[in-house]
Amino acid sequence: MECLQKTKKKVLMKGNYAIANAAVMAGCECYFGYPITPQSEIGEFMSGKMQELKRAYVSAESELAAINMVIGACSTGAKAMTSSSSCAVSLMQEAISYASADELPIVLVSVMRGGPGLGNIYPSQGDYNQAVIGGGNGDYQTIVLAPSTVQECVDLTYKAFYFAHKYKNPTILLADGLLGQMMEPVEFTEYPYPEIDNSSWALSGAKGRNGRIIRSYAPLAENQCVFLDKLYGKYKQIEENETEWEEINTEDADIVLISFGSPSRNVKSAMKICRKEGLKVGFLRPITLWPFPSKRIAELSKKVKMFLDIEVNMGQMLKDVKLAVNGAVPVEFFNRPVGNPPEVDDIVNKIREIMK
Repeated sequence: MECLQKTKKKVLMKGNYAIANAAVMAGCECYFGYPITPQSEIGEFMSGKMQELKRAYVSAESELAAINMVIGACSTGAKAMTSSSSCAVSLMQEAISYASADELPIVLVSVMRGGPGLGNIYPSQGDYNQAVIGGGNGDYQTIVLAPSTVQECVDLTYKAFYFAHKYKNPTILLADGLLGQMMEPVEFTEYPYPEIDNSSWALSGAKGRNGRIIRSYAPLAENQCVFLDKLYGKYKQIEENETEWEEINTEDADIVLISFGSPSRNVKSAMKICRKEGLKVGFLRPITLWPFPSKRIAELSKKVKMFLDIEVNMGQMLKDVKLAVNGAVPVEFFNRPVGNPPEVDDIVNKIREIMK
């Protein structure tokens, strides 16, 4: 797959290739990865393009090795990333905790497949908890971005690199196997964000200055308390400045549909059909899964009659929706555990059923 530069017109491209090309255009200097379906095309693309551009590519011996290579590269201030899926991302959880404590700008692309365990290669949203809550130790948060189209795979890859370096925080692009494998028209622009100066912290050689150390170990409890206060001050800033969602037809809505990622496309279509039938249905799609748009959902809960959460898992985002609503109105749930998202007609029928 040939790397595209800025395009004057849209081109047809698979989601995984779009993510990889966007990472190159965002200035990714180092890619370390290990193949796993349904994201292996990202590594395939990088294996040729990174070497062609005289950048670093390593096919690591494991996912554990890959994520720790990213930590090493990011410690020097480099733009570095890895990509993986579900059960393999499970192996990276310790390293993500370390990167959070070290405040390193790692970028991880997670293209979800079925689980738990080895699961299967069908699309899924079963790693919401893994990305948003995390499986590492301690108090930390990763920024999590959820595209719903191949174009958003491009746009949010750019944003992932920007957020990671702006906030010195691990950032996850959380897609699914459907988005990774589907082809859609996309347009590539120049990287739209300013470059972040890392000269104050990167390990770039101590000639002419005092040495630096990046570590997550704080031997005194008092020191760890100070650090965690600082870390959560940063998280509060991210919540205030970067929470993002898409919202349609909520002004007069009796019910608001909530969905993220590729299934939200069917949900949006269902909303449009219901509107034509005279049903007052609105739509909200979290784009940042963390920070989550809890405040906006809480505001809507004061004027709507109910919410319907729709996911391709057993109800992982549902918990966050219920926390935001805080019992103000009912929150219904509709799902398919794994595979293709619920069909539009099935969603419409569910809406009719609960609005009787």
